[in-house]
Amino acid sequence: MNKAAQDTGTIARSAGTVGIAVMCSRVLGLVREQAFAFLFGAGFAFDAFVVAFRIPNLLRDLFAEGALSAAFVAVFSDYDENRGTEKTWQLANTVLAFFCVVLSALVLLGIFFADEIVRFLVEADFEQVPGKVELTSKLTVIMFPFLLVVSLSSVVMGILNTKGRFFIPALAASFFNVGSLIGGIGMALIMPWFGQPAIVGMAIGTMIGGLLQLAGQLPTLLRTGFRFRWHFDLRDPGLRRILRLMVPAVIGLAPLQVNVLVNTYFASSLAEGTISWLNYAFRLFFFPVGIFGVALSTATMPVISRYAAQRDMTRLRETVVSSLIMAFCLTIPASVGLIMLAEPIVRLVYQYGRFDAFTTMRTAEVLSCYTLGLFAYAAVKIMVPVFYALNDTKFPVVGSFVTMILNVVIILLTVGTLHHRALALSISFAVTCNFLFLSAALYRKLEGYPLAYVAKGLAKVVAASLIMGIWLYGAWHLLAGVLPATRWVEATGLLVVMATSAGLYGAALYFLRVRELTVLIDKFRRRLAA
Repeated sequence: MNKAAQDTGTIARSAGTVGIAVMCSRVLGLVREQAFAFLFGAGFAFDAFVVAFRIPNLLRDLFAEGALSAAFVAVFSDYDENRGTEKTWQLANTVLAFFCVVLSALVLLGIFFADEIVRFLVEADFEQVPGKVELTSKLTVIMFPFLLVVSLSSVVMGILNTKGRFFIPALAASFFNVGSLIGGIGMALIMPWFGQPAIVGMAIGTMIGGLLQLAGQLPTLLRTGFRFRWHFDLRDPGLRRILRLMVPAVIGLAPLQVNVLVNTYFASSLAEGTISWLNYAFRLFFFPVGIFGVALSTATMPVISRYAAQRDMTRLRETVVSSLIMAFCLTIPASVGLIMLAEPIVRLVYQYGRFDAFTTMRTAEVLSCYTLGLFAYAAVKIMVPVFYALNDTKFPVVGSFVTMILNVVIILLTVGTLHHRALALSISFAVTCNFLFLSAALYRKLEGYPLAYVAKGLAKVVAASLIMGIWLYGAWHLLAGVLPATRWVEATGLLVVMATSAGLYGAALYFLRVRELTVLIDKFRRRLAA
C-alpha cells in the first residue's frame, strides 16, 4: 500500500475514533439543549443565557479552540519531532503557565465590566424588556471563568493529540455536557429556594462542566509522561513563536467572531425568541460539523504538522486532498438530510415542555439555512490549520475579513424580508465564499494539487447524494402519509428512513469507486481475513 493510502487510513481511523467520542459529546449536548428547551423554551430566560454565554464562548473559540490550539499544535509538533523530550515538556509547562496568568486577568476584567459588555452586545429592544439585561449580566459574571478552564483544557487536548491520543480529548466535551447537564438541572431546581431564577443554576452547571472537561483529560496527560512544573518565562523561544503565530491567527479569526456578535445584535432587534431559535438550530447544525468536520480536522492536524516540519510537500498535498474529499463525503449527504428533514428532526429533539410547535417551525427554518454551508464549514476547519503548519496566516486573515464583510452586507440586504432566516443564510453564504478563497490560496501555497481528482471526487459525492436525496424524499413522504401521528412512531420512521438512506449512499459511493472509501473497505477486509 502506498504512503498516501496509509495516511488516508490513519486519518480516517483517527477521525473515526474522534468521531465516536464527538458523537457521544454531541448526543449529550443535544440532551442538554433538550433540557433547556423543556425548562425554558424560547424567550426571556434562554435568550439571556445565550447572550451571557456568548462572550466567554466566543473568546474560547477565538483563543482556545482557534488561534491557541492551531498555533500550539504546530509548534509543539515541531518540538516533539526535532527538539527532544525535555524541551517539549518545558514548552508545554511554559504555555500552560503563561495562559493561566493572562486569561485569569482577562476573566477578572470580564466579570468587572459584565454589565457594559451585555449592553454593548444587544439592541435597544432587548434592553426594553424589564429585568432582561440585569439577568444577562448576572449570568455573564457566573460563566466568564469558563474561558480560563476551557482554554487550559484546549492546551491539554493539543498535547494529547500530538502524542497520538485522540479519544479522551474528544470525549472531554462529553464530560462538560454531563457536568453542565446534571449539575445545571440540579442547581436549577435548587436556585428558586434562594430567590434566584432557575436559569442561574444552568449557568453554574456550565462552570461545573468546564471543570470536568479539564479534569477528565489529566489522567491521560500524566500517562504520556507530562509533569506540571511552573515555568513562566516570557523569553522562551517556543512561547514567542506560538504568540507570533497567534497574533495574525487571532486577527484572522476575529472577524468570524465579530459575525457572531453582529448576528446576536440583529437577532436582539427581531421577535423575542429569535436568539433562542438561532441557538437551538446551530446546535443541531453543529452536530454533523463536530462529528465530521472537527473529527477530521483534529485527526489531520498532527499529520499535516509533521509533514510541514519535515518539509514533505508531496505527502502534505496528498493528505490535504484526501481529507477534503472525506469531508465532502460526510457533510454533503448530511446537508441533504438535514434540509429535507429539518422540521421532524427539530420536533423530535426539542418539542417538549415549553418548546411549542411555533418554535419548532422557526427553528427548522433556521436549521435549513445554516445547513447550506455545512460542507464549507467543515472544509475550512481542515484547510486553516494547513496554513498555520506552514507558518502562513495571511490568507486565513484575509478570508476571515472577507467573510465578516459579506455577512454584514447580506444581513443588511435581507433581514427586512427574511428576518431570522437572513442571519443563518448570511453565515452559510459567507463561509462558502471563505472556502472558495482559501481553496484558491491553498492551491497556490502548495504549488498546486490535483484539481481534476478533487473535482471528480466531488462529482461522485454529489451524484451519490442526489440518489440518496431522491430516496429520502420519497420514503419519508410515503411513511409520513400512512403512519400514525405519534412521537414514537415518527421517531422510528425517521430512523428507518435515515438508516436506509445512509446505506444507499454508501453503496452508491462504493459503486462509483471513491478511493477514500475503497481504501478503508479494503483495509477492513484484510483485517477480517487475517
